[in-house]
Amino acid sequence: MALVAMFLALSARIVRAAETKSPSTNDRAGKNFIATRVFSAEDDARVLKAFEGLRVADVTDGMDFVGLKNIGLMDPEIRPLWKDTKAYKHRFVGIAVTVRYVPTQRAAPPAGLTYEEFRARESRWYRDLSSEPFAALIRPGTAIVIDEAPDADVGSIGSNNIMGWKLRGAVGVVTGATARDTDEVTTEEMPLYLRKVGRGIRPWRNEVESVNRPVVVGGALVNPGDVIVADGDGVIVVPRDVAVPVAEFAHKIIAADKVGRRELYKKLGLPEDASVR
Repeated sequence: MALVAMFLALSARIVRAAETKSPSTNDRAGKNFIATRVFSAEDDARVLKAFEGLRVADVTDGMDFVGLKNIGLMDPEIRPLWKDTKAYKHRFVGIAVTVRYVPTQRAAPPAGLTYEEFRARESRWYRDLSSEPFAALIRPGTAIVIDEAPDADVGSIGSNNIMGWKLRGAVGVVTGATARDTDEVTTEEMPLYLRKVGRGIRPWRNEVESVNRPVVVGGALVNPGDVIVADGDGVIVVPRDVAVPVAEFAHKIIAADKVGRRELYKKLGLPEDASVR
């Protein structure tokens, strides 16, 4: 009993010392506790190949198989802006590159500026406070995942910049908030998954906080390098470490599903479509 009492007393002193320790200057400067892992383009391509043709439903089953029930599923409110029910061009599988925008605390410029003065201030905001540093990280197969200022009526995604991202190799975009120019984005057929429509622009609404750090979108943690699968059922995030076994199981699920539905199509006299081939 005496030894137990001594151990408890020592533990209490250690806890009190930790609680009263003064934080260092470095501590006050902030610290990231989850490291960003870096993967080669070749490894990304190998993982993407493993997920070819898979749906969110199949991947969800694969996540169950590896013990991650209800993990990685984004809120169903994160949904496709548009759908192609013939060729399924709204679907995508990509490797996550992340960015986080936060609401600004800065004031908007006063009224009365000239057109040139106003546009110059816009330009400075884009350049200095709310730029797109993630664009340099885009490569073939990238899924851009945006953790956005949730209540700002802002369209950080528009019909112009989303096509620039596509030109660099992005296969789809997911945001926890908004996009604008949605008619044009639909016409352009760039896969986009969002919560709602936005109208404003970034200046006087948001600022970029971090790039390629862990983010939370639709209630799901997204680490850079995770696999993003998106279709009409929504979006699921597959942690990189379990990506291959999830994909292997999911392929067995969809193969069996296609066999069964092809038989039903025959009995119903229906022609085969892209979903059963």
